[in-house]
Amino acid sequence: MKQVIEPQAALRDGRTSLSEVEAKALLREVGVAVPRGGFVASTEALAQHLEGLKPPYVVKVVSSSILHKSDVGGVKLNLPDAAAVRAAMDATAELPGRDGWLVEEMADAGHELVVGGVRHPRFGPMLLVGLGGVLVEYLDDVALRICPITRADGYAMLAALKTAPLLDGVRGRAGVDKESIVDVLIALGGVDGLLLRHADAIVECDINPLIASAQGVVAVDARILLAEPQPERASARVTDLSALLQPRAVAVAGASTGGTAQANQYIRNLRAFGYAGTLYAIHPRATQIDGVAAYPDFAALPQPVDYAYVSVAAARCPALLRTAAGKVTFAQVMSGGFGDAGSDRALEHELLDAAASSGVRVLGPNCMGTHSPAGKLTYMSGVDPRLGGVSVIAQSGGLSTDVLRRGAQRGLKFRSLVTVGNCADIGPAELVEAFFDDPHTQVLGLYIEDARRGREMFTALRARRGTKPVAMLVGGMTAQGRRAAESHTGALAADSRAWEALATQCGVALAHTLDEFLDVMLAMQQLRPVAGRVSRNVVLFGNGGGTSVLAADAFGRVGLDVPALPEASRLALEALDLPLGTSVANPIDAPAMSLAREDGAVARRIVDGIFAHAHPDAFVIHMNVPVILGYSHADILGNVMDATVAAQARGATDAHVALVLRSDGEPEIERLKGEMRNRALEAGIPVYNELVDAARAIAGFAAFERARVELAELESSSDV
Repeated sequence: MKQVIEPQAALRDGRTSLSEVEAKALLREVGVAVPRGGFVASTEALAQHLEGLKPPYVVKVVSSSILHKSDVGGVKLNLPDAAAVRAAMDATAELPGRDGWLVEEMADAGHELVVGGVRHPRFGPMLLVGLGGVLVEYLDDVALRICPITRADGYAMLAALKTAPLLDGVRGRAGVDKESIVDVLIALGGVDGLLLRHADAIVECDINPLIASAQGVVAVDARILLAEPQPERASARVTDLSALLQPRAVAVAGASTGGTAQANQYIRNLRAFGYAGTLYAIHPRATQIDGVAAYPDFAALPQPVDYAYVSVAAARCPALLRTAAGKVTFAQVMSGGFGDAGSDRALEHELLDAAASSGVRVLGPNCMGTHSPAGKLTYMSGVDPRLGGVSVIAQSGGLSTDVLRRGAQRGLKFRSLVTVGNCADIGPAELVEAFFDDPHTQVLGLYIEDARRGREMFTALRARRGTKPVAMLVGGMTAQGRRAAESHTGALAADSRAWEALATQCGVALAHTLDEFLDVMLAMQQLRPVAGRVSRNVVLFGNGGGTSVLAADAFGRVGLDVPALPEASRLALEALDLPLGTSVANPIDAPAMSLAREDGAVARRIVDGIFAHAHPDAFVIHMNVPVILGYSHADILGNVMDATVAAQARGATDAHVALVLRSDGEPEIERLKGEMRNRALEAGIPVYNELVDAARAIAGFAAFERARVELAELESSSDV
């Protein structure tokens, strides 16, 4: 009779794992091949069990108290006959907790892989594949994805392995059936795979090794660990951003009559930024603060407000929000002490209960505020008021000030920046969908430290991949996610890999520093994708010298090519009779004196010569600002930019153009560099300080392009 395995039933019985016999039976149910054989309770039942099985055999002790059988001598391999099997059973009979033995045919040799799944505390079921065997943790050659995966994801996982060439066969060794491996990945991590089907019980599934050959695959060893999921508080989706980003009325709680509290500064910031809506203060005794009418609580307000800025002591927040029924739509709670920095998490639950009872959505706690040029709403002083299309969701208030100030210096123009702090109620998972639906948001940026409801965020990003460019900066990338003890898969599924998997599957550009985050968003703001193309080939042009050589390395490290120019382009450039020291390969490296010839006309002809025959995906201009300023009569940069823009206008190139302005930091040079930056930004060209910054920015933009191409392919296949 067919054995039916129910992980949920085993969990209800108080068990924390399935036996290898049960684990393999469960794998067999979802179509994963396992060795022929089965459970043997005693040596007396051995003869009947071996009927129909072919030697050599394997004997494994079955014990509920032994996790790694090979470590205690509980695995005997390559047994030639029944006598050897019996002897192996006798030799392991005294191992602790023995329930019996698993006696199987020994699998043929092949390429050893590990395939596993782990229930990530934030993203839910995740799937892993990598080089298997006893060295899996040491060689660390794995690829990870969040479930569910597609077959395309499965093949991409195999291609991402450092040992991927071995799967195709090397040095006379035969390749393996990769389709069969992908079948196993889908059986575990697909839409109806084992990990999602039993997500409420299976915390980890570990197949090591999965032996692959040209004939197929077989799961030689399997372990499944069980645990109850840790549910998170559900949160409703934010569907309308207007009350948050363009509030008609604002209430400020926490301002003092002395004018020194953070909330007083907030009122001053609103006025300086030009907020024109109705403004109220909340104070238990005062009737006005800083010229603003004050009321003892939200219930006493003469009209409802869209947005409340709450900066009172944490212990007072729940009671205050209980007065907000029918009066407040969004409450941004600035106060800390709600589970952050070791404080009591119970106060956070009290806050959420109070908000829910009043129908109020909470941003925070432990955050800074919301910035919206369109609504003349901000929590900062002296911030750039220009309206743009970049929206940022940030868990850090302090970092958000850097995003706004340093982003503006680079040329970023913001639609909004929303700080979400602890994300007790509203977090990235809820806001992502709202900003995808917001027609005024063209670029979305995320700074995240702890992805509460991370699976919801993954689902939202995955569903909208390729529709808007998204950049992400994650704090704590090196922290290990929670994992089952003593496991292969759990130990390998670090949080850094989880975020990398999310970025890959959702077409998100994953930045590693704040500067890279801002640089990528600048490229996303300035550049427009070309249908069906993912940027890869780059032409570098400037007065760089050794900088050009280092730049070629930098572009190569992020997956971009700097190929040689077509011969026709090279000949066209050589015909310009440029001075010695001018390189017309790629990178194209011309001294400033060459570019300044004929009052800069040579610089124009170099650009025309490039685009007459070359068709790069990206064209990166780099200039040493102090040097080219020595030839100010020629306006070298202006000639290069004008020629490039003209080439775009007449259809000679559709390359993405980026500009790198290198400087020595002298104040006057920086001032002139700023003028050059503004000129380029107005022409739609993103500007960077170093070539490596441009390389990372273009690579980040390529992540969005790749997602667009994949989306188009998916839509095309759906139409067939």
